[in-house]
Amino acid sequence: MERTLLTELLQWKEKPNRKPLVLKGVRQCGKTYLLKEFGKRCYDNVAYFNFEETDALNTVFEKDYDVKRIIFELSLFGGKTITPGTTLIILDEIQECGKALTAMKYFCENAPEYHIVCAGSLLGIALRKQLSFPVGKVDFLTLYPMSFTEFLRACGPESLADYLENFKKGDTLPELIADKLSTFLRQYYITGGMPEVVDVWCKTHSIEEVERVQQAIINSYELDFAKHAPTKDFPKLTAIWRSIPEQLAKENTKFIFSHVKKGWRAKNLEDALEWLVAAGLVHKVCKIEKPFMPLSSYADDTAFKLYLSDIGILRKISKLPYEVILDATPNYREFKGSLTENFVLCELVKSIDESLYYWTSGNKAEVDFILQSGVEIVPIEVKSERNVKARSLAEYRKKYGPKYSVITSMKSETTGEEVLNIPLYLISALSRFIK
Repeated sequence: MERTLLTELLQWKEKPNRKPLVLKGVRQCGKTYLLKEFGKRCYDNVAYFNFEETDALNTVFEKDYDVKRIIFELSLFGGKTITPGTTLIILDEIQECGKALTAMKYFCENAPEYHIVCAGSLLGIALRKQLSFPVGKVDFLTLYPMSFTEFLRACGPESLADYLENFKKGDTLPELIADKLSTFLRQYYITGGMPEVVDVWCKTHSIEEVERVQQAIINSYELDFAKHAPTKDFPKLTAIWRSIPEQLAKENTKFIFSHVKKGWRAKNLEDALEWLVAAGLVHKVCKIEKPFMPLSSYADDTAFKLYLSDIGILRKISKLPYEVILDATPNYREFKGSLTENFVLCELVKSIDESLYYWTSGNKAEVDFILQSGVEIVPIEVKSERNVKARSLAEYRKKYGPKYSVITSMKSETTGEEVLNIPLYLISALSRFIK
């Protein structure tokens, strides 16, 4: 499976001021596969070590931070010579060994000739707790579940993915191609982007197999709650996690703590919520009432929406039958909007290095997403089908007069200048279209 992050890994390899790399990402989003593939393609050898599988590995880093000793012992441990520049060292699940993370400072300062990548499924949690983390001594990348374009490359004709990546604003999308893309998008709503799920779908086209793998992933996440989270937070984590689909299904999708469990309040649940956000399992989108720069200064951290990191996992947790997505069942109309919002959020998170917000004006209007692109603040209205009437966006435009506004829908045209329609399956190209 081709992952677009491979390009950034290649750029990291060639950087003259390269530092040890920390690759973050939720469990089972493909970090280990990608790093091993990167090593196989670009290095003579790969020295792979997993701290979760081998407790004894920690002893290599416990004595001191002498990088020559560490490399020598890793070579013995792995049974192969580690050579600067031609061996890729992969330290997987490194959150299990805090001293290994700290050691990256000394590799950066004393042995930059070694190519080291650290990865972990709960690195966000470890980094938040790590007291001696090597600030400024590592490079960062984040791997997310597969995007829709990556899904297309895996399961559809590769030429279709190439077509999307080369599509320019104003180009005409033939109806035959638009119909194919719509079909693949509905499949993606069912599977999501977890690589094992996508793989089993490509090989079997069995919904039963897809849902079996999705449930196994959900189980592994909830086991992580029990294993790694503070004991007092475990029931809160599970309750918040399972309440997100229900809260997204409501007309007002703002997250309400008291809806998680009767009697629970923000002060009881905030730590548990931040654990989910730091773990990368949940995306938190805060409200702004004034779209001024910098957006973060106008964010209300007490009013927010929560989305899951993968649309397929959201569908599975919400117990949404796949048939209603394929057949557009009428009573699925309301949740379809929430599922589509979650899709757009995930695509934008993967493609744009900016925080996302949403805007409200009292109870009168709500724009789904607001982002800052250079000197422009761009409002984005999400529509699940072809209806592009957007009263809230019109209210926003009347009030603030933005240079660019976006409606994303199932309409196949990329039309408009001030209000640009972008098909949902092209939303990852947003930054390209508004430049």
